[in-house]
Amino acid sequence: MLSKFNPSTVHEPSGYSHVTITSAGRLAHLAGQCPLDLSGQVVGSPGDYEAQTDQVITNCLAVLAAAAAQPSDVARSIVYVVSTDSSVLAGVWDRLLASELAPAFTTASTLLGVAALGYKGQLIEVDLTAALPDPA
Repeated sequence: MLSKFNPSTVHEPSGYSHVTITSAGRLAHLAGQCPLDLSGQVVGSPGDYEAQTDQVITNCLAVLAAAAAQPSDVARSIVYVVSTDSSVLAGVWDRLLASELAPAFTTASTLLGVAALGYKGQLIEVDLTAALPDPA
C-alpha cells in the first residue's frame, strides 16, 4: 500500500523517508492530535513534554483505530513542538520512535519547532494522513 524511498540525490534521513507513494484509493486526513485527556484538559505539568507526548500517542492510536487504520498505514506526519531547542525536539522525536506509533514516522515526516499551539500549556501536536485500502 505504501512505497517509501530516499533518492540518492539528497541526504540519507534518520529514520524517515523523503518520499512516500500510496497506491490506496482512500486517504484518512486526521485532525492534529493534542495532549488532551478525555475531559478535554491538557495533561502534564507545565513543561512536561514526556506526559504530553504520551497523551498525543494515545490519541493518535485511537483516531487511527477509529479510521480502521494502523500506524503502518500513515503516509505523512507532521510533528509540532513548542520549543526552539533542537534537543527538546529530538527528545520528543525519540519518544515517538520508541512508541507503538513509531511506524507512522518512517514515511514522509516533518518535525517543527513552533512558538505556540492552540491550547494553553500545549507543547506537542501530531498531524497524520493515513492511506486506507479500498473497501471490500
